[in-house]
Amino acid sequence: MMMNKQKFIDKFMAAFVLLVMFKIIGIVAQLFHESFWSVMGTLAIFLVVAFIILLVITSLKDKEQNNRNAGGKRGAGSGNFYLETSLFDKIRNKYEELADQYIAKKEYKKAAKVYMNLLQDNYRGAKTLEEGGFYNEAAVVYLKKLKNKSDAAICYEKAKQYKKAIDLYKEMEQKEKVGDLYKEINDLKNAHTYYQIVADDYVTNNQMVKASLVYRKKMEKTDAAQEVLLKGWKEDKDAFNCLNNYFANIFDVKKLETEIQNLYHNVPDHKKITYLEALKHEFKKDPKLQNTTRSIAYEIIAEKVGTRSEIVNELKHFNPNDEVILKDISRFKTGRNKMFRN
Repeated sequence: MMMNKQKFIDKFMAAFVLLVMFKIIGIVAQLFHESFWSVMGTLAIFLVVAFIILLVITSLKDKEQNNRNAGGKRGAGSGNFYLETSLFDKIRNKYEELADQYIAKKEYKKAAKVYMNLLQDNYRGAKTLEEGGFYNEAAVVYLKKLKNKSDAAICYEKAKQYKKAIDLYKEMEQKEKVGDLYKEINDLKNAHTYYQIVADDYVTNNQMVKASLVYRKKMEKTDAAQEVLLKGWKEDKDAFNCLNNYFANIFDVKKLETEIQNLYHNVPDHKKITYLEALKHEFKKDPKLQNTTRSIAYEIIAEKVGTRSEIVNELKHFNPNDEVILKDISRFKTGRNKMFRN
């Protein structure tokens, strides 16, 4: 009995020493960067793992001995390979179980150490720290071990370490995000500087609607937003969406009605069909706009019907409940078809 106990202790110490040898460099590094209790916690984890290794080795050794007793000396080489493979898989599974146990107890730092130090999985370690709310620690792992600036910046933002997050977003050239974080810390001057860069980039790339959204929602400059939308409409850069958004940003119905009339007077011939499409949306917006939008629509349809007979179908959008109009459209189409057949 005493001999078996001594063998058990010898095996345990051998397993523990083996584990410590593999991790000695990491422990020394921790002594310079972590608290005494943090290091002691790491050693405690190693102690648990050493015990796990002992149990696994003992179990596999017993299994190998049983196989040898059953099969003699033949296959001894394959037995060693089986032992090594099984040992690796079982130890890994035990590490996984240990990490799960720590997470279940909400001991996220200990679970992260198992992932990073024992399973060599820095990503899961960082995610575990992030899940546990240790955002600064997670950011360091993302940045230094994984070279992942994006996730590191997100963690710094969650930790309210805005300046560190801003520096990373600048490196990644995410200018709008930089503006957002400057706004978060009430540095409006820098925020607007970066928002302006974003808006200018959108205009350069003919993305006028996106530029207008930056002006209106981020910088609260409605006039600048309307100017860039008008520019897009006039220069045929996503013309319909620019016009539609331009009208949508005018909330005073009387002012909107006037603007619809004024813009129509300057619409070039090749854009009148596009203007008609926009009017269909404005007609539905408010009953007070229906007379004006219907009148302009009739004018465009009458002008274009000679070359585009199908345009008469647009009349139904401005007279949705008028059965007479629908019959007139049907008669017109029938008449046109007969004319072409003859």
